[in-house]
Amino acid sequence: MEKRTFLKTGFLLGVTAAVAPFFEACKTATKAAVTTAAPVIPPPKIRRSKPFELPPLGYESSALEPHIDKLTMEIHHGKHHAAYVSNLNEGVKDTMYADYELDDIIARITTADADKKIRNNAGGHWNHSFFWQSMSPKGGGMPQGALASAINGTFGSYDAFKEQFSNAAKSVFGSGWAWLCVGADKKLFISSTPNQDNPLMTQVVKQIGKPILGLDVWEHAYYLKNQNRRPEYINSFYNVINWSEVGMRYEKALG
Repeated sequence: MEKRTFLKTGFLLGVTAAVAPFFEACKTATKAAVTTAAPVIPPPKIRRSKPFELPPLGYESSALEPHIDKLTMEIHHGKHHAAYVSNLNEGVKDTMYADYELDDIIARITTADADKKIRNNAGGHWNHSFFWQSMSPKGGGMPQGALASAINGTFGSYDAFKEQFSNAAKSVFGSGWAWLCVGADKKLFISSTPNQDNPLMTQVVKQIGKPILGLDVWEHAYYLKNQNRRPEYINSFYNVINWSEVGMRYEKALG
């Protein structure tokens, strides 16, 4: 082999060896991006024909006392939740979500700036509607049946579940929610979300699941009674949890 040819061949081999890791990294990154991309969801088949409405609490605003006070419930439901409903009806006008049902909006909403108002208010409406049903004047006690077995199997005991769920609620920085969910693997997990996001927002959250219990830790949920003592409010919540409703949600989530 001529010296010139030898040097040229060596140079090309050296360049190939040098750039090979770069191309391999690009392939790996592309593969990872495809793997972790949010699922593509087709447009809904059922269309909404009337504005969103504020649902009733299902019990008197004083019914959860002394654990959650009447005035907080009146303001939380009649002012805050009502505002989310009103703002959502206004926000979806002339958008692709204009006649979507609430669950369809939640599943499809994105992190885009154009979706921000709808995301906040759709989440606020969904989360609060879910929250009111999570509580009952006859609530408290402990979960029963299949849900109790799942909690014990996943967390070790009911007390261990309470500790982990309470820690999730306490650790939310600013405003947000703590959740008990059923994952795609049919197993329970605890998570938290900021603001009015929830685990059904498949285009938004990292840990997707079907919520069966949620706790609102925005300050307006507890400040009148508990001031800055969020842990006190969290402890009170266990006295009003509607475990019968949560249990039915769990069985439904299992399919």
